[in-house]
Amino acid sequence: MESVLIFIKHHFGFLWKIIEVINDRLFLILYSNKIKKTVPDVLREFSGNKKVKVLNRSDVNDLYKLINSQDPDDLKYFQPHGFDFNSLKKQAAKRSFLMMGIYEGDKLTGYFFLRFFFNGKCFVGRLIDKEHRGKGLGNIMNDIMYNIAWRMNFRCLSTISKHNKAVVGAHKKNSHMKILKELPDDYLLVEFVESSL
Repeated sequence: MESVLIFIKHHFGFLWKIIEVINDRLFLILYSNKIKKTVPDVLREFSGNKKVKVLNRSDVNDLYKLINSQDPDDLKYFQPHGFDFNSLKKQAAKRSFLMMGIYEGDKLTGYFFLRFFFNGKCFVGRLIDKEHRGKGLGNIMNDIMYNIAWRMNFRCLSTISKHNKAVVGAHKKNSHMKILKELPDDYLLVEFVESSL
């Protein structure tokens, strides 16, 4: 099923937009109360001393600056949505696409998200400012993303390009990651599962 959705997203944009609208409405009906309770609890528990918040339309300018200040090579495999200002505004309005950010003072230094599907699966992704990498932000983001998904009883998934050496290297240390299968174009479908400890 995931392979089909990924194919539709990358090859049939018009059909993907219809799927997103239907999914957004169903997600809102089925999970709106659960997400309202879960997200604040997880943010309190896992943000540490960092300012972490749910991004909304008023934060799009910060997100636009963060994304567009990165090297193009850093974005080559990170394409969850369009990066122009209007695309980011539209994405921020979707209920099934939870956008979050980590701030250093007033500067957005990390962006991460959960793309929920009403069938109990979600995809996660993250981007850390090039000047703030290697400082533990990725661990905070992972803890927040995974725990939101797990507490809502969602399977927590991602696609990773085998050519994205930085991400592949970072995930080698991730004890929660399990490779589910290989996808076309040298991508892996992975799941992040709760430790049994």
